Amino acid sequence: MRVNIPFEDRVGIAHEILAVLARQGLNVQAVEVDPPNIYIDIPELKQTMLPALQADCDQVPGVGTIEVVDILPGMRRSLNLDTIMAVMEDPVIAIDALGRIVIANAAAAEVARCTEKELCQKSLYQVLQDHTVQHELIANEFCAPTREVLLNGEPFMMDVTPVFEPLSAAGTSNDGKAVGALLTLTAPKRIGERLHAISHAEVGGFEAIIGESEQIRVLKKRAARVAVVDAPLLITGETGTGKELLAQACHGVSARRSAPFLELNCAALPESLAESELFGYMAGAFTGANRGGKPGLFEMADGGTVFLDEVGEMSLYLQAKLLRFLNDGKFRRIGGDKEIQVDVRIISATHRNLRKMVQEGNFREDLFYRLNVLHLEMPPLRERSDDILLLARHFIERACTQAQKPISRLNQAATTAMLNNRWPGNVRQLQNVVFRAITMADQRVLDAADLDWAEDSMQADAVVFQEAETWEESVNQFEAALLSKLYQEFPSSRKLAARLDTSHSMIASKLRKHGIPKK
Repeated sequence: MRVNIPFEDRVGIAHEILAVLARQGLNVQAVEVDPPNIYIDIPELKQTMLPALQADCDQVPGVGTIEVVDILPGMRRSLNLDTIMAVMEDPVIAIDALGRIVIANAAAAEVARCTEKELCQKSLYQVLQDHTVQHELIANEFCAPTREVLLNGEPFMMDVTPVFEPLSAAGTSNDGKAVGALLTLTAPKRIGERLHAISHAEVGGFEAIIGESEQIRVLKKRAARVAVVDAPLLITGETGTGKELLAQACHGVSARRSAPFLELNCAALPESLAESELFGYMAGAFTGANRGGKPGLFEMADGGTVFLDEVGEMSLYLQAKLLRFLNDGKFRRIGGDKEIQVDVRIISATHRNLRKMVQEGNFREDLFYRLNVLHLEMPPLRERSDDILLLARHFIERACTQAQKPISRLNQAATTAMLNNRWPGNVRQLQNVVFRAITMADQRVLDAADLDWAEDSMQADAVVFQEAETWEESVNQFEAALLSKLYQEFPSSRKLAARLDTSHSMIASKLRKHGIPKK
């Protein structure tokens, strides 16, 4: 039986209570003193013996009424800790002030390929096979940033949480020094799963693509077929049509739907950063790199999907590396010599004419055919006019909810303006028009006057496209006209990028392309 004997905290009272048990010939198996309580495990104690024990304890000044407990608090904490450690999927290791392992969970033992008991007989440097990590942790009193380490040759991101001595009886800390640390190791794939959960918590299937037009119905039917085929998929279409949403939907109905969906915008990063984001890097690979290295998207998305948006903007150097990866699923991190193999499906998207880029030598022909195994074309909004008002109502409801306003509606003039607009920015432009109108309008009924800036874009479209002969030429002329006009108000690539809500590198590239500002 296990009991709790409350007492008034004074010197020697615990010994007096134990002396009572000794006089009664009761064997004590475990004792936990946590003033004002003393918890005792007495296997021989029976319920019928409690009155006599209480009477003897009453002779000790300051002892209260004996209570029966199911388990000692320390044992309960130990069982709870063991359960927590056992169910954790990530390896967890606790070390003391000298770097010796004192606790390790089953996940850590599995990766280290030994038992938990064997793991607790080693030092951290023996497990990581790296003296530097243990030395730096001890030297910095276990205050260290997240870094990558190798456990049995496998990469993990290590988070360090210092463990300090408990408060003294007076309620103050002893010397403030850490007496060890708790190390949490996260595999790249687990990081990818968490990124996916944060970024795509509401990602579903094709029901997320709003539209009832014939073009969208045909697209969904075709997409449902290609989504379940585990092969590279190329999605083409104008900017703002929703190519990423279609890619997410294809992933959401595929056999990989429970694995990460991670994306990289190839136009948003310079070549060096895009390479490190995709393939990761080793410690010391380049100046400014995270200490210990960093996994790339391919590692973190293992078993899932990597979406390469604006793949037409990828440099020829990166195209070659991507082609090699597509051939056998293997790659090397920047600065590394070990080949890593993962199982990842590539979905890519572009608004560029890749066939024309191949002819011009700006895109590898062999990569084009590897990416274009399966193909979907996202129709522009002007070709699915039946969906304009449906999308507008959807964005109105969302905007009103975010702005905490009553749901607004379009009057006849606003409806006509919506339907007559060519929407060069497609669904993204329509969303921006609606959100701007809801934000600025005071009335619940939106008029065409609330869409003035959209009407200006219609007039600009008429000027831009009236002499264009091809779609590529139309896009170039529209870009040049838009950037020239806005550059007068936002005379730098960074200000202009902020105005258009896009990357600085892409705007800088477009400005150079169109010779803006004119010299």
